Amino acid sequence: MRKALIRRGRRWLYVVHRWIGIATCLLFAMWFISGLVMMYVAFPRLTDSERLAALPVISWGKVRISPDRAMALAGMERYPRDLRLSMMDDTPVYRMTGRTGGAVTISAADGGLVDRIAPDQALAIARHHPQAVRLQLLDTVTRDQWSVTARFDPLRPLYLIGLGDPDGTELYVSARSGEIALDTTRQERIWNWLGSIPHWIYPTVLRKDGPLWRDVVLWISGICLVVAVTGFWVGILRLRLTRRYADGAVSPYRGWMAWHHIAGLVGGIFVFTWMFSGWLSLNPGGAFSGRGVTREIAVGYSGHDTPDIVAGFQSAPPTPAVEARFVWIGGRPLMVLDDGNGRRSLADPATGAPVTLSRDDIVAATKRAMPGATLISAQPLDQPDAYWYTLHQVRELPVLRIGFDDPAHTWLHVSPVTAEILDRSDDSRRSYRWLFNALHSLDFPLLLRISPARDVVVWLLSAVGTIVSISGIVIGWRRLRRQQLRRRRTAARLAQTPG
Repeated sequence: MRKALIRRGRRWLYVVHRWIGIATCLLFAMWFISGLVMMYVAFPRLTDSERLAALPVISWGKVRISPDRAMALAGMERYPRDLRLSMMDDTPVYRMTGRTGGAVTISAADGGLVDRIAPDQALAIARHHPQAVRLQLLDTVTRDQWSVTARFDPLRPLYLIGLGDPDGTELYVSARSGEIALDTTRQERIWNWLGSIPHWIYPTVLRKDGPLWRDVVLWISGICLVVAVTGFWVGILRLRLTRRYADGAVSPYRGWMAWHHIAGLVGGIFVFTWMFSGWLSLNPGGAFSGRGVTREIAVGYSGHDTPDIVAGFQSAPPTPAVEARFVWIGGRPLMVLDDGNGRRSLADPATGAPVTLSRDDIVAATKRAMPGATLISAQPLDQPDAYWYTLHQVRELPVLRIGFDDPAHTWLHVSPVTAEILDRSDDSRRSYRWLFNALHSLDFPLLLRISPARDVVVWLLSAVGTIVSISGIVIGWRRLRRQQLRRRRTAARLAQTPG
């Protein structure tokens, strides 16, 4: 009975791997090849540096409305999550984002609500972009391949403007607020059809429905996980290292089957970890804590939650700025100035005078952010480490890492320049860093320290995975052809048999 169950189990193991593998090998090949493209060309997004570079210097003399008055006009009952002053072409505006995500734009010149801009205004805004050469309004889009995600919803519809530069840059400007939402280049648009779009299964028709897209990708990657596990299991069962097959081979297969068997054994663990980590990236079952700073931490750190701030604009700050953000830190009102070239500074919003916060000031504010926990460390980082490094996104250095003894062992990474919380990390997010980033992108500290090492390793492992996938495609195609020929022969024999 036991032997019969083992034989039946093996048979089902082979059947499951064979038929699900035939259906999914194209997906595996697509993921490995598109993943290599993604190493060098990311999905289009508007970085802070790109956004700031496209803004003109603030005309402080045109500012007639104070930030607290703008918040009142916007109907803010609490201090917003984000409050910025910048130029919309030649008009200063306040852009506010509430704690629940709603966005409002108020003119700083006359207090008017900005909720619609004309195409010629959008062109005037785009004219400040450093790549602008010969502007052309291409279209008005509600949603397209590059603006498909829900984070653009408060800005829709979008004016699509070609800048006429050699890179083929196209700019998306919100028709509601005049805010620059996104830019793409010709190279990004072309390569992403071979990279992120197939890799993430990201066609607009599916991705526009976020929950549906997430469920589809979870199920597809989950099924492919079964293929990876059963394939590695079958490969081990058919491998003979000591009592070899008749011709001294370790595998019973020849040709494409041998390639599939050996490559699957060599790269099987990596295929599984890549699939598993990719599946985890969708946070199935809410296994990992959310990203970003929670509202409780943000309010505690600011020490202020009412929509007011003392600000005066009788004289411009000594440093030209393209954007001013009004924040509270430790109960103190501050203005963070960006000059558009990557330099940031703090100023007093009432006078415009430069301000410097000490490390003690920052530590005191973080204690208020975590009132139920004890601060156990305040470590300055001057060099990247395993949890703070630049690869998928630019990380500010130096940075101050402040740790607490709460149950989640929270870390707050704080900028010593602007005193803003840049990131929150806890045990759950640090586990995610190893289970997703390390296993999926090979962001291991040793490989990151040696510049070409990570690329070489990823290329080699992707080559093995591609061999497994392509050999599986060939094997599956041949099996399906043989079955089709058998059916035809059977049908032919039945047709020749007398009634």
